[in-house]
Amino acid sequence: MSVLVGKNAPDFTATAVEKDQVLENFTLSQFKGQYVVLFFYPLDFTFVCPTELHAFSDNLAEFEKRNVKVIGVSIDSHFSHLAWLNTPKSKGGIQGVGYPIVSDLNKTISRDYDVLVDGAGIAYRGLFLLDKDHVVRHQVVNDLPLGRNVSETIRMVDALQFTEKHGEVCPANWNQGDRSMTPTQEGLEAFFK
Repeated sequence: MSVLVGKNAPDFTATAVEKDQVLENFTLSQFKGQYVVLFFYPLDFTFVCPTELHAFSDNLAEFEKRNVKVIGVSIDSHFSHLAWLNTPKSKGGIQGVGYPIVSDLNKTISRDYDVLVDGAGIAYRGLFLLDKDHVVRHQVVNDLPLGRNVSETIRMVDALQFTEKHGEVCPANWNQGDRSMTPTQEGLEAFFK
């Protein structure tokens, strides 16, 4: 598994679906100047996946407040994405999800982000937080049965934006409003007092 943190996020051009609209030639680079949470999920019409897609959608206002574009990716076709978006939540669908979902049918995006499961042809639950220059600043990859915590993703966005603004670092378990520290020995000692 490759570590992409500190590297430029691989750009891509693909077909995406947002609500009931097909977006041809959808690119990651069109969101330069904006933070991006790019997440991969294994397959449409599965079990853990819709819980995650709804959790991201339920928190869209929190991401938008922070100038973050949320983008989902799976190896399914845009036709499958559309069908799933038209399936009610009560039937396991993702009706109401309000951010773009990219079709990675040829699996190049999953390969570029090194989240493709060997021999299975689907992606692990990879998540990448990109800064405004689209440098990867955080990545996490979960195995297939392990759903993500969207609150933790928001916490990581807050930490990144705090460090960019204040030049201080965020210690373990830091949340917005908690004490930070200067990245020096004196700062560490002052934090532990």
